[in-house]
Amino acid sequence: MGERRADDPPHYYAAHIFVCCNRRPDGHPRGSCAAKGSEKLRDYMKVRAKELGLSRVRVNMAGCLDRCEHGPCVVIYPEDVWYRVTSTADIDAVLEVHVVRGERLPDLMLPPEIRE
Repeated sequence: MGERRADDPPHYYAAHIFVCCNRRPDGHPRGSCAAKGSEKLRDYMKVRAKELGLSRVRVNMAGCLDRCEHGPCVVIYPEDVWYRVTSTADIDAVLEVHVVRGERLPDLMLPPEIRE
């Protein structure tokens, strides 16, 4: 599972970005990405992607990505790379470095032990 096959259709998007916008009740022990500002960050990311002319990039709201303690969280497919973004500067970096240049931002990436 998860490996791309030669007979799979081409990717519809060059990058499909999911921003966790899950909201738990205030005081929930796990917290939530929405309570940490993910909805505004998602809105900014959508606008910024259009400003950069990233026509084959889709930014979507996601329900719980199960990383809310570490959020706000973003996952980018097809690479399956996870980031913690807390500011518009983080969003700009993810779009410009990861999406446009194809590089990674280790300082923003969720460490492997969080992904297990």
